[in-house]
Amino acid sequence: MPNFIYSALDAKGEEKTGVISANSESDAIQQLRGNGLYPTQIQQEGKGTKKAKAAIAQKAKAKGKAKPAGKVGGSVKPKNLTIFTRQLATLIDSGLPLLRSLTVLEKQEPHPVLRATVAVLAENVQGGSTFSESLAQHPKIFNKLYVNMVKAGELGGVLEVVLNRLAEYQEKAQKLKNKIVSAMVYPVIVMFIAVAILVFLMIFIVPKFKEMFTSTDQELPLISQIVFGTSEFFLARPLFLPNVFFLFVVFGIIVVLFNIWGKTNGGRNAIDKIKLRMPILGDIQRKSAVSRFSRTLGTLVTSGVPILQALNITRDTAGNVVISSAIEKVHEAVKEGETIVTPLQASGVFPNMVISMVDVGEETGQLPEMLLKVADVYDDEVDNAVTALTSILEPIMIVILALIVGSVVFALFLPLIKMISTMGNQ
Repeated sequence: MPNFIYSALDAKGEEKTGVISANSESDAIQQLRGNGLYPTQIQQEGKGTKKAKAAIAQKAKAKGKAKPAGKVGGSVKPKNLTIFTRQLATLIDSGLPLLRSLTVLEKQEPHPVLRATVAVLAENVQGGSTFSESLAQHPKIFNKLYVNMVKAGELGGVLEVVLNRLAEYQEKAQKLKNKIVSAMVYPVIVMFIAVAILVFLMIFIVPKFKEMFTSTDQELPLISQIVFGTSEFFLARPLFLPNVFFLFVVFGIIVVLFNIWGKTNGGRNAIDKIKLRMPILGDIQRKSAVSRFSRTLGTLVTSGVPILQALNITRDTAGNVVISSAIEKVHEAVKEGETIVTPLQASGVFPNMVISMVDVGEETGQLPEMLLKVADVYDDEVDNAVTALTSILEPIMIVILALIVGSVVFALFLPLIKMISTMGNQ
């Protein structure tokens, strides 16, 4: 029976090295897992033994010291990270050690930033760092939720299970985000199209009609006077450039200043409050925030992250200051020995249905399961609300666009119709 040199993590996340006898590499991995160890590297004795021993000696020497990210930088799209997480979970679940799984993914990863990051992760793991320690070196790619869930998976010896949960969480979170964005992007696009058409008419079409009507000395209707006056204002050049240029500059400055203000504590708090109170869209925002809170906290607790730490991570990833503030109060209350329900109810942010299900979950000892059910319910509600909103918005925005363009066209042709009518009467 061949011997295998291994390095593995125990239940406390500490590095263990040694030799184990087994019929095959997969059998050796199963034996190690049965002993409560999580293999990160394994090599059959006699096949690169010197190299394997040197690598394990290097790991013992560099234990716990993750190398800094170095030249690796940039961000990774959620879709790419989700695919990486799902693939890593599949490889580990199939029996491959963590280090070999990372090496395989590095070779086939098409995204340059993620590929370079995976290479550094593999190097750190080979050098003796835990996987979670290595991930923590890349906060732009792996957030606190990701790192802490992986850490809990390492300690519990269920890394592949946690990675699958992470991938599922990322997929559902991205799906929910895409729905919210699609509901808000459509009216914005229509508004920009309407403004572009309006500016085009005012700059290129309206002046030609104005020249034609000016030569007739005909009294223009009020709506025509407004349209021609607006066009004249757009094309006026008090400072070498037309006023329409300065209007866009002023609009751009307002947007920049608004973004700067929105990054301050007061601005962020005010904007997030408005988001939750907006008609129709506010309800979708609230349901989305509740879903994110429930899914994040439920996934973390299910994966073995302590409740206080899970609440901290949920607060940091809430995406809304109002929700984050409510979660902070929940954290303080739980820290003092209270239940989650009381501060949730006092916040006034969470619906009664959420509070009731959390209460039942605490009483029955099934809080994570209840939180995930709440998340599923609110995901469906957001989906239905977005579908309904989109179906209503489409005809409304088309009507608004038609009214804007139609009003300008009507203002241009009304004097022409009156002129033709007058000539006919003569």
